[in-house]
Amino acid sequence: MTGDEFGELEVDLDGFASAYGSGAVVLDVRNPDEYEAGHVPGAKLIPLPQLGARQEEIPEGDPIYVICATGVRSLTAARAMVQAGYRAVSVAGGTKGWIEQGHPFDLGVE
Repeated sequence: MTGDEFGELEVDLDGFASAYGSGAVVLDVRNPDEYEAGHVPGAKLIPLPQLGARQEEIPEGDPIYVICATGVRSLTAARAMVQAGYRAVSVAGGTKGWIEQGHPFDLGVE
């Protein structure tokens, strides 16, 4: 993980794969069409623009692994979530990297 003023905010794909294998909670902040085209199995979808309004739907986890396509939106979301009191970590490389590395993914909605 790498740190900044908010603490440890990012984990690489290998670190995420290890956490995922141990039952990590995953929050996907992409748009619904992106999610339907391929997502980490079990990931909860709350698009980034809706995150504040749907805060009660954020899954419980310590930490919550936040993922998007490549890691930009998830880092924005993780920063906001940490400021709101959550322990959140962005997955650097995102869903695109996850799928490219051959990890499991689901299509459609859950």
